[in-house]
Amino acid sequence: MNDALTERVSAGPRPTPINPETLGAPRGYSNGILFPAGGRLLFVAGQIGWDREGRFVDGLVAQFELALRNVLEVVRATEGGPESIGRLTIYVVDRNDYGANVKAIGQAYRSIMGKHFPAMALVEVKALLEPRALVEIEATAVV
Repeated sequence: MNDALTERVSAGPRPTPINPETLGAPRGYSNGILFPAGGRLLFVAGQIGWDREGRFVDGLVAQFELALRNVLEVVRATEGGPESIGRLTIYVVDRNDYGANVKAIGQAYRSIMGKHFPAMALVEVKALLEPRALVEIEATAVV
């Protein structure tokens, strides 16, 4: 990012994690994210682990990483960044595969999002529209 864009992104609304003690400590997500008033809502359609030519990468971890990067590309197109994302919904076709790879998925997540943990939901689904897709990620951001 250029310096002017970085400055605008940094000056944007700063989210505050909302994690009531009564719910216990969340692991890898926030129970809620509060944004100051004044931002614009961006709804990011479900993104999957393929490139601009529609070529899939292999394996859940690689697809997760590319899908999350694709989400962030949409957010960046509005001059936002990882901290602009308030909610992620992650759809997987096999929760056992997700659980078996959670450490590598967490590393991929942090390499893209840093230490920003929005409100998240993980949902196992029977299938995704694209037969080779193992994961799909949608987001809501404030930019």
